[in-house]
This record gives sequence, C-alpha cells and structure tokens, in this order.
Amino acid sequence: MPSVFMQRTHRAFSTTTEDAPPPFLQKLKGDLKAAMRAKDAPRLSVLRSIMSANLNASKTSSPIRTDVQLVALMRRIQKSAQDAAADAKTAGREDLVEKENVQIRILDEYLAGSGVQTLGEAELKALIQEAVDASKSAGTATKSLIGDVMKRLSGALEGKDVDKKVVANMVKELASQ
Repeated sequence: MPSVFMQRTHRAFSTTTEDAPPPFLQKLKGDLKAAMRAKDAPRLSVLRSIMSANLNASKTSSPIRTDVQLVALMRRIQKSAQDAAADAKTAGREDLVEKENVQIRILDEYLAGSGVQTLGEAELKALIQEAVDASKSAGTATKSLIGDVMKRLSGALEGKDVDKKVVANMVKELASQ
C-alpha cells in the first residue's frame, strides 16, 4: 500500500481528547485487572463503582482530569457507603453493614495511597487564619470578607484534598471572630 494513504492526518472533528488520564486512575485500572484475576469480589466491586462514577463524570461538563478530582470522587463514594452502612444498621441488616464496612476499608486503603496531599484540620485552620488576616489587613469590607478569603485560599488549596464545605464553614467561623 502506498505510504500516501498511511500518513497520519489531523482529525478536525474527532471527539477524542489529547489529555492523558490521571496517573492514579491508571493504577486503579491495573488493580481492577488484578482483582479480576484474583477473584477478589469486594475490591472488584469498589473499583468498578469508581470506574463507573468516573465514566459518568466524563459525560458531564466537568470530567475527572486530575488525581485530586478522582480522590474527591472517591470520598463521595466512601460517604455514600458510610450512609448505606448506617441505614443498614438501623434496619438491623448486619450482613449489609459488614459488606459496606469492607468497601469503606478498601476505599480508605486507596485514598491513603493516592499520593494526593491531605491537609489536617490544624494546617487548614492556619491557612484560613492567614488568609483572613491578609484580607482584613487589606481593608476588605466585612460583607465581602468571606468571598475574598475563599479567593485567596483557592490558590493555596489547589492540588490538595480538602472538603470545600469544611473550608467554607471554617472561613465563616474565623471571619466572624
């Protein structure tokens, strides 16, 4: 076949992206294959739920592109598993409680090995206090103080695993002092 037909061309209307998936997602895919080979049903279930949630997120306006986003997604899955365990406990279903607890332990294991930096409460409080002090010294009005502090924190918290709701509550608490 002539080499003219074998040349790579630019596909103008292609739907494929050039972005590589997050490295942690690649590790999870490898672990999924290993869990299939080992017939490790609980781990397989957890990894499939992560992959499913990732696939669903990829079809939205904000797909998972970084390890931090993937860890946040895993935290949401873990939170729903904790809620399911609590519901099963109130219903008296110890078998389901144990199943959910196993999934939570597996998620904890993956979250600990994710490589994403997690801030402790003391570190987070210090960062927030620093941002509040900087905003107050810059003469920010009291009404817009919380918004200004959140803007200042967005750069400092980039690439770190933090719950935005916890940050917002801490900012409100420290800004009111």
